[in-house]
Amino acid sequence: MTLKTFKPYTKSSRGTVLVDRAQLWKGKPFKSLTEKKKSSKGRNNYGRITSRNSGGGHKKKYRTIDFYRKKTNMKGFIERIEYDPNRSCYIMLVKFEDGEKFYYLAPQNIKIGDTIENGSKIEIKSGNCMPLQDIPTGIDIHNVEIQPGGGGKIARSAGTSVSISGIDGNYSIIKMTSGEVRKIDSRSLATIGVLSNPDQKNIK
Repeated sequence: MTLKTFKPYTKSSRGTVLVDRAQLWKGKPFKSLTEKKKSSKGRNNYGRITSRNSGGGHKKKYRTIDFYRKKTNMKGFIERIEYDPNRSCYIMLVKFEDGEKFYYLAPQNIKIGDTIENGSKIEIKSGNCMPLQDIPTGIDIHNVEIQPGGGGKIARSAGTSVSISGIDGNYSIIKMTSGEVRKIDSRSLATIGVLSNPDQKNIK
């Protein structure tokens, strides 16, 4: 994705920098994987304003993302890559061989038509999800579980990733971008690759 700048025809367009989303899906989200998202407009259960200046805004639908990656031993084909108003990285709609569809977080350098898999002892490829014990040290990963079966919690925002710096018995040593080091159960799942939309930080 490239960055867009504008001629300063107005005060607001001077210095404005946006991400060009021309390559993304332009239609509506996949309906059965969306939920209604209701705004509280800054009010509590009594109807009193407790957080000011948070009303209005555009209507949004929540896209149900599968952070658990429970669909194993079956190939999935990437149908489209979409913008998600609820998160900074892009998401991808994946259709599996049995016809079932899921939304996953989209890594960088993944294209429509590519295949991905979930499970153990599969190819080390961007978008594939497997236990930490099957991933070699030094490879960038995202959507890492803290507890086995708990769903991805670590490295889920745009352009982020962590890496495995070593193994200590039944634990993998994960190095975060902040420099923090964590020990996580090696049975926990993680997805290969760096997350999409790294230019999110350059938006003005």
